[in-house]
Amino acid sequence: MKIIIHGGFFSESGTNQETKKAKQDALSAIVSESHHYLQTHTALETVIYAVSLLEDNDLFNAGLGSQIQSDGKVRLSASLMDGKSQKFSGVINIENVKNPIQVSEKLLDYDDRVLSGEGALNFARDQGFGFFDPIIPQRQQEYEQKMAQSSRIGTVGCVALDANGDLAAATSTGGKGFEIPCRVSDSATVAGNFANEYAGISCTGVGEDIVSTALAAKIVTRVTDGFSLKDASDKSFAELKSFDGFAGVIGISSKGEVYHTDSHPYMVWAAFDGSLQVFN
Repeated sequence: MKIIIHGGFFSESGTNQETKKAKQDALSAIVSESHHYLQTHTALETVIYAVSLLEDNDLFNAGLGSQIQSDGKVRLSASLMDGKSQKFSGVINIENVKNPIQVSEKLLDYDDRVLSGEGALNFARDQGFGFFDPIIPQRQQEYEQKMAQSSRIGTVGCVALDANGDLAAATSTGGKGFEIPCRVSDSATVAGNFANEYAGISCTGVGEDIVSTALAAKIVTRVTDGFSLKDASDKSFAELKSFDGFAGVIGISSKGEVYHTDSHPYMVWAAFDGSLQVFN
C-alpha cells in the first residue's frame, strides 16, 4: 500500500523558509493521515480523502484559498479516475462549493460523468453540497493588487495503490489566477489526471502545456506498454523540452514504483513508500 501527493509548485518569487516549512508539515501530515486511511480503504476512496484534505488547506491552490479569475470569481476544477473500473469523472469551473473532488466522486455513478459551469453547480446542489465561498483575504488582496504569481501556485493531487493492487488518481485546482473567465485547465481532463491497472498519474503546472502533450495519459500508456514508471515519465518530460513545457507529476505503478519529477523547480510533494518522505 503506497501513496504520493503533491501541492503544486513552490513559486520562487514567493519563497521563504516559513512557507516552505508550513508546506512540508502540511504535506507530511496529510500523506501520513491518508496512508493510515488507505489501510482500511480502497485506492479510490483514499485519493478522494487525501485531495479533500488538500482542498481544505489554504496553503494550496485548490478548494479553500484558490486563485481568483480576472472577473473576480473563483472557479474550481477537479477530476477522479479509478484504475480498476477505468471510470473518469470531473467538474470544470464549478463555483461556490467546498470540495469539488467530492462532487466528482458523486458523478462516478452517472452516465454523464464530466460537468461544467452551471450544470456542475446544479448537480452539486442536488447532491446536497451547500454554498461555500473559497476566497480568503490573501487571495482577495492578491487579486486587487493584480499580482501574477503567489506562493500557492499550482494544483493538488494524489495517487494511491491499495492492498488489492488497485490504483486511483485524483487532482484538483483553483486555476492559475487572473485568467480569462471559464478557462479550462488540465486538471479535469485525462491529460492531467489518469489511471489504469498499470499506473496512476496526477499532474500540476501550466495546464495548456500539460494538455498539449497529453501528459498523464501518455505516461500511463507508456507504462502499460512496458516502460518503467521512471522511464515513461522521463521520456515524456524530455518531449516537453521542445516547447519549454512547465509541469510536474506524481505517480505510482502497479509494480509499486513511486516516482515524481518536474520540469522547473520545484514541485512540493510527500509520499508514504514504506516510510514518510517529503520534499526538501
